[in-house]
Amino acid sequence: MKPTREQAYELLTEFNDSGALIAHALAVEGAMRRFARLLGEDEEKWGAVGLLHDLDYQMYPDEHCKKSAELMTERGIDAEYVRAVCSHGYGICSDVEPVHIMEKVLFTIDELTGLINASVLMRPDRSVHTLEFKSLNKKYKTPSFAAGVDRGLIERGARSLAAERPEMTFEYICVETIAGMREVADRIGLGGVTVE
Repeated sequence: MKPTREQAYELLTEFNDSGALIAHALAVEGAMRRFARLLGEDEEKWGAVGLLHDLDYQMYPDEHCKKSAELMTERGIDAEYVRAVCSHGYGICSDVEPVHIMEKVLFTIDELTGLINASVLMRPDRSVHTLEFKSLNKKYKTPSFAAGVDRGLIERGARSLAAERPEMTFEYICVETIAGMREVADRIGLGGVTVE
């Protein structure tokens, strides 16, 4: 089965009720959809993979990726989706290496969306619409900022993407991930607030 967006979201919320985890899934979905369009790929498939990538994280954190594979397989979801979800944990909790461009994008932007989220929350207007690469890059280069974000993973992913698609520089990946999150800004709580 190739899950529709509605089916993927229902499955996500069946196993997750944390507002932060759901917002993260929506942010990754937004970025994945953006990259799918840029690369001429299947936006629905990429979006579903983005929604489902942390399916098991709230209820089964110690079995991350492994439990997602079980849950998705039980529901009859196509192996391509299962593989992509597992690949984002490569080298941490999974031995499934990102090979397809969709898997490489997911691997790269997962942590990056977290850094973007943290950067936006530090801004007076709390808006992803006003965040630019220069500001994000400054935060990225400050190890104490959002210290839980694994910059090494982002860099590994970015190198892998650039090797396949030279136009996909670190800056390009950041700019387009921000753009993808802008498309879902209100749903992920980063649409901004009025600054007095």
